[in-house]
Amino acid sequence: MFGLDSQKTAPAGADLIKDSSEATFMADVIDTSREVPVIVDFWAPWCGPCKQLGPALEAAVTAAKGRVKMVKINVDENQMIAGQLRIQSIPTVYAFWQGQPVDGFQGALPGSELTKFIERVAAMAGDGGLGEALEMAEQSLTDGDAVGAAEIFAAILGEEPENAAAYGGLIRAHMAAGNVEQAEAFLAGVPAKIAHAKEVEAARAQIELAKQAANAGPEAELRAAVAANPDDHQARFDLAVALNASGKVDEAVDELLDLFRRDREWNDGAARAQLFTIFDALKPQDPIVLKGRRKLSSMIFA
Repeated sequence: MFGLDSQKTAPAGADLIKDSSEATFMADVIDTSREVPVIVDFWAPWCGPCKQLGPALEAAVTAAKGRVKMVKINVDENQMIAGQLRIQSIPTVYAFWQGQPVDGFQGALPGSELTKFIERVAAMAGDGGLGEALEMAEQSLTDGDAVGAAEIFAAILGEEPENAAAYGGLIRAHMAAGNVEQAEAFLAGVPAKIAHAKEVEAARAQIELAKQAANAGPEAELRAAVAANPDDHQARFDLAVALNASGKVDEAVDELLDLFRRDREWNDGAARAQLFTIFDALKPQDPIVLKGRRKLSSMIFA
């Protein structure tokens, strides 16, 4: 894809964080990302913000305990890679999964945002290994038994108070039962250690979407407004909210992608933020998520 030297090199080791170069980029990033997501930090010794972001990013990757790896690229020493990936400013961070760039950002981010970024990327690889009780609770929730699911999730938390999957499941169970206030109360009480776990973020996203749905505008009128003026960004955004509220999630994602294509900076990047909220609320391997992230990445990295 990148036209880099495809000469065989030793496979990436078990280290979570390593320096890489043009000679080892294929092995360290492209090949390794077929098994585990790889975060690539493009930096330079003279870059002040890089000195702040680098250690914080390394800490977040280490905290993920092997669910992602990190590769550091000195752009001064590896200008060909920087050019091929169109690195225009540093620090720039790309996430690779299955040999492709799937997410990224420029500039420094606060620690909480870095944690969200790492969790979001790690979730792309899926996360199995949940216990039998968690599987039972999830099945109950799928079968429409929100009360039963909540009881099982609560029992798991009685044994493991910081079980992120059980905490997120408990919140989702209350949402499914229509107990939005109770769900918000549990969300407010999430232990700090798991506050940004992907399961909790999914529950938080569902609560946010439920609030939006309660105030969604009339779909027909919003469709007419967008048809009359395709550059009415607010109408298109509101239409996406209405579509998502009525269960037309794929259409909502398409409208938000169109909005991002037309003006990615509109309303402080509202289209991208809303896309991530929808993606977070769904399962990482949901076809809508996979397709939406792929389209969004193609726009970001075009």
